[in-house]
Amino acid sequence: MIKELSKSVREYKKTAIITPLLVTLEVIMEVVIPLLMANLIDKGIYSGEMNEILKIGLALVLASILSLVFGILSGVTATKASAGFAKNLRQDLYYKVQKFSFSNIDKFETSSLITRLTTDVSNIQMAFQMLTRIAVRAPLMLVFSLIMSFTINAKLALIFLALIPILGIILYLIMGTVHPIFKRVFKKYDELNNVVEENVAGIRVVKSYLLEEKEIKKFGKISNEIYQDFSKAEKINALTMPSMQLAIYSVILLISWFGAKIIVSTNMTELTTGEITSLITYGIQLLTSLMILAMLLIMSTMAKTSGERIVEVLKEKPDLTNPKKPITNIKDGSIEFKNVSFSYVNRKDKECLKNVSLKIKSGETIGIIGGTGAGKSSLVNLIPRLYDATEGEVKVGGINVKKYDIENLRNEVSMVLQKNVLFSGTIKENLRWGDKNASDEDLIRVSKLAQADEFIQGFPDKYDTYIEQGGTNVSGGQRQRLCIARALLKKPKILILDDSTSAVDTKTDSLIRKAFREEIPNTTKIIIAQRITSVQDADKIIVLDNGKLNGFGTHEELLKTNEIYKEVYESQVKGGSKENAG
Repeated sequence: MIKELSKSVREYKKTAIITPLLVTLEVIMEVVIPLLMANLIDKGIYSGEMNEILKIGLALVLASILSLVFGILSGVTATKASAGFAKNLRQDLYYKVQKFSFSNIDKFETSSLITRLTTDVSNIQMAFQMLTRIAVRAPLMLVFSLIMSFTINAKLALIFLALIPILGIILYLIMGTVHPIFKRVFKKYDELNNVVEENVAGIRVVKSYLLEEKEIKKFGKISNEIYQDFSKAEKINALTMPSMQLAIYSVILLISWFGAKIIVSTNMTELTTGEITSLITYGIQLLTSLMILAMLLIMSTMAKTSGERIVEVLKEKPDLTNPKKPITNIKDGSIEFKNVSFSYVNRKDKECLKNVSLKIKSGETIGIIGGTGAGKSSLVNLIPRLYDATEGEVKVGGINVKKYDIENLRNEVSMVLQKNVLFSGTIKENLRWGDKNASDEDLIRVSKLAQADEFIQGFPDKYDTYIEQGGTNVSGGQRQRLCIARALLKKPKILILDDSTSAVDTKTDSLIRKAFREEIPNTTKIIIAQRITSVQDADKIIVLDNGKLNGFGTHEELLKTNEIYKEVYESQVKGGSKENAG
């Protein structure tokens, strides 16, 4: 885990290395101070030597200033290194997610990925800062204080050694109990983020159905579970501080008791007043270091959980990769499905496409109809390799899609998905996702094809109109037409509309299809629709039923030979006529 995470340090490696060096110098200065104080008491104050007092006092001031300077510098470098590390780590995570195939994204829920990019990275950032600074300072202070204590009086220093293993066992037991709780908490955080994301995205539906109270209870339930787990963990962690304080006060009492006896019994020949003062100071430094180590262990427990979750994403291998020598040129928009079966979970009994075989000529307009769960979206998702077929072959331009460079393939296949997504920014910026170098004339041309130019011109700012996140300030039909225009801007060889005109009226739908026929005749057009009228003038129509190819032919052919198509046609067209007549 540490090896994988450390790859994100990169250009901040030097800063991260400098920090421990500065901390070491800071600790040395702090360890020297009690020794100088002992000399000040014994050689200066007791003897009344003003020169000694001034000399040692000056050394004390210098050591204090140096300790402060090294401490400030180490704080600056530690902050810079940890913030830079966190920046790189977020970038690495984000870039990794961009390379994921749909199946990889399905494995990690959106809410979980958000938690890992935010909360988990913040935990790692804090842990990294502590690792380069406090995690160096505490052990060094502990070791140096122990060494200095033994140089002053070995017998009294043994008191420290006796307490260290006892405290170590207590801390080990506390950490072992807390780690599983933190692991559980972060999973709950994923659930909480999921609830928030779902609620905010669907707030209009929630309000229209008056389900605010239900959503509040759902949020409150998970939030309370997090509170309960955190409370439990903190109650256990709370034992750390009293244990440490008990140890510190016990040591001070023991050192004071035995030290005083030694001073009295030996008339300060074995131990002086200054030395016992410095021993108490070293004892406090030593046990304070243990307290800091305890705090580090608590942080490391949270950081370990966060680190495991981050590394899980970083180590995830995209399911779809380029072949060793990918083909970059797609000859045309012809498509062939050859005995294709597909399962999202790679299981034969869970296939949503079963042994589909069909050929589509370049430039043809193909309609696809079928009931919910028939496999319509699954079929078209295989064309640009959003998923790979479990069995069989999918060919574009006569070549298996697995042999193409993925970027080149997807650049020639434009998809307008069921869920139309617009991003915060102007209409121009959204459209230019299709072609970042497109001119204003190109934007107007594709908008006219998608029947979007008319309503865009009606906005005060026209193509500079700002679109809110998710396109919430435009209607569903407007959103669909903008997404179609964006897809057309790529000038693809294959255009796929996955139920992308469901929110527009039949007249607009007809005008869009007419524009396709006249303006992009050489582009293969695949239209998934619920309305027969949206596909009846297609060159051929695919009828899917429960993942199987039930029919493939023209509108007239299917009316004569396919029961499913005939039934849908009669229910929509004839049924609609009767209603209108009534």
